[in-house]
Amino acid sequence: MSFFTTNNWFVWALLSAAFAAMTAVLAKIGIQGVDSDLATLIRTGFIIIILFVFVTMTGKWSNPLTLSGKTWLFLLLSGLATGASWVCYFRALKVGEAFKVAPVDKLSVVLVAVFACIFLGERPSLREWIGLGLVALGVVTLSLRI
Repeated sequence: MSFFTTNNWFVWALLSAAFAAMTAVLAKIGIQGVDSDLATLIRTGFIIIILFVFVTMTGKWSNPLTLSGKTWLFLLLSGLATGASWVCYFRALKVGEAFKVAPVDKLSVVLVAVFACIFLGERPSLREWIGLGLVALGVVTLSLRI
């Protein structure tokens, strides 16, 4: 099986974490001397181009007009949430230190678990809640000014 077609969620999650880490550092450098909202727009334009090429080259393109209304609605809502997240993240990076901003942003890990319980009916185990609690504790520890 090719590396790029693996269905191992953990491999993709680790890659996501690595790219997210690079995003914070590269964005912090890239937003120097530019408004953070404009930087977010430029970054988003690059993402659109890259994903269009990727989807096309991997043969995954299909007619988006055939998707259900529910799919469109939730992709729209997800896109709005992503856009709001990126605007807030870039503003935080503009004024804060990347090594502090990124962990606070990752408090989303804890919030995903809470939202997944409420909206998706997912039930993390006690061990998993302890891990999530440690993530939250780590965020608080990094955020405190002592």
